[in-house]
Amino acid sequence: MKPTLNVIKIGGNVIDNDQKLNKFITNFSKLKGPKILIHGGGKIATKIAADLGIETKMVEGRRITDEAMRDVVTMVYGGKVNKKVVSLLQQNNCSSIGLTGADGAAIISAKRPVKEIDYGYVGDVKKVNATFIDSLLVQSITPAFAPLSFDPEYGILNTNADTQASEVAKAMTDNYSVNLIYCFEKRGVLLDAENDDSVIPELTPQNYEKYKAEGVIYAGMIPKLDNAFAAVSAGVNKVIICEADELLEATEEGSTGTTIKLD
Repeated sequence: MKPTLNVIKIGGNVIDNDQKLNKFITNFSKLKGPKILIHGGGKIATKIAADLGIETKMVEGRRITDEAMRDVVTMVYGGKVNKKVVSLLQQNNCSSIGLTGADGAAIISAKRPVKEIDYGYVGDVKKVNATFIDSLLVQSITPAFAPLSFDPEYGILNTNADTQASEVAKAMTDNYSVNLIYCFEKRGVLLDAENDDSVIPELTPQNYEKYKAEGVIYAGMIPKLDNAFAAVSAGVNKVIICEADELLEATEEGSTGTTIKLD
């Protein structure tokens, strides 16, 4: 029987809120067994870029990463945010190491090709070094990944944290029974964006397509769910989308948030 591995992604809106982040890290540190944390970047990069006189350009919620912005996100995501997260983990007696995809060639990507939009130095994940990550887990060290991957030709690339979490979870299924949990500021996928109690308890490919067609699920939730379904299809045991405050309930009972299923 494979040991259970929890891969947890924490969203940028929680990263931006010290009170919520502290509570999340406290709960995350209580999780038994091997675990991996992937964190978003939040609004800190935008603020620091503005302080440096660097314009932030977004297309459908995705950051355009030119050379100057790549320097900012590397500094902020891989430095300021990542080390804050690692420090909080250590304060909660969770032995941790902060990583980008470049460290140990842990997450290899390719620079996104230019089509209708040139996203600049943005990476699409191609390979995860599961052997390297596992070498940390067997030492009871928790990897905490910043949303930065590595292209052997272009170097550090800005990378969507939801995708990164899905790819890491998929890569670890050979040796573990993997649970992937997306934690953010909402209680799950909602029927009504204005009603936090309207959580959809289960999503299958069938009702996912129905909700998209009806406009219930739209915008930034779609790529998150596409990553969730890709993970389940590739052998991840369980995928849950839930509020960060309910992490322990999601891992212990699976009775909170939205569970992703294939049928």
